[in-house]
Amino acid sequence: MWKSGFKWMFLIIGTTIGAGYASGRELWQFFGNESGLAILLFAILFSLSCYVILQISHEYKSSHYLPVLRIIIGPKLSYIYDGMIMIYLFSTTVIMLAGSGATLEAFHFPFWLGIVVIVIPLILTFVWDINGVLSLNSLILPLLIVGLLSTLLIFSFQENLSFIPDLSKQRNWVAAFPFTALNILPLIAVLGAVGNQTKGKGELWIASIGSGVILGSISYIYNSSLIQISDQVLLYEIPLFAILRHYPYVMFLFVSVMLWLAIFTTAVSGTMGIVTRVRNMFTAPLWVLSAVILLIMVPLTKIGFSTLIEYLYPLYGILNLYVLSAIILYPIINRYKMEQK
Repeated sequence: MWKSGFKWMFLIIGTTIGAGYASGRELWQFFGNESGLAILLFAILFSLSCYVILQISHEYKSSHYLPVLRIIIGPKLSYIYDGMIMIYLFSTTVIMLAGSGATLEAFHFPFWLGIVVIVIPLILTFVWDINGVLSLNSLILPLLIVGLLSTLLIFSFQENLSFIPDLSKQRNWVAAFPFTALNILPLIAVLGAVGNQTKGKGELWIASIGSGVILGSISYIYNSSLIQISDQVLLYEIPLFAILRHYPYVMFLFVSVMLWLAIFTTAVSGTMGIVTRVRNMFTAPLWVLSAVILLIMVPLTKIGFSTLIEYLYPLYGILNLYVLSAIILYPIINRYKMEQK
């Protein structure tokens, strides 16, 4: 039970900790000052959402996200959100591929080499089907979590940061809802694909609570660190580099590798969501489907996606609030239906 619970927990964390989160940009955009309560609410809402999605996928033994989506928001709306999820996963994965190219470009390597470096391991991951993704996450995520936490804690201790929030100043608590909502669609896409592999409810609780506690803790420590250097954050495209501005070059190299791993885990989750959704339409192994999809994506990495993301992400944040509400209310509505029978 514990082993399976940690397996799903790492899958959840790997889906959530993308380049935006790991770099600090996403956290700073939503949180900042007076956000201690917001981050606590996020951890609670996130754990609840994960459990509801996992419970539905487990109950219906789903192998892709559409059955889960239909249960949560109904058959009519599920067609709209199905299209939204595919666009979201596709665009996010393209951006991750471009991010890999840009990362290696920063070290004076060709952009195309950065694309090759991420595409080949992505395809190889799916040679072992879903188990390849789960094994990879179990290997990479502990390293990513320990690396990020170590960097933040070293900075916090050096700066003598206090982690005790001022409870009288928590005006940004509402940020918990759009931040949680933004992460809902990829969670449905990924967790909906593993329902036929879950064994019992114990592992679902471990995965849900564990991921909420870990992400909530990292988010709080990260946000507290960024508040300490708030005057410097705006000067950096990647806020994490503002934390490391007085550190030796080897730390920048270490963090760059860590950010690439975050990019890779997000690309894996995005590709997994797409290939598990279309696998019933084509009689081909997952690695072949992933290879075809990734080859379609590669030419698009040269297109500027900043405008797309500028409008797409806020739109998803708003539309996902409905899905988040449906997930939170699902246990209540489902129990009421059971009592009526």
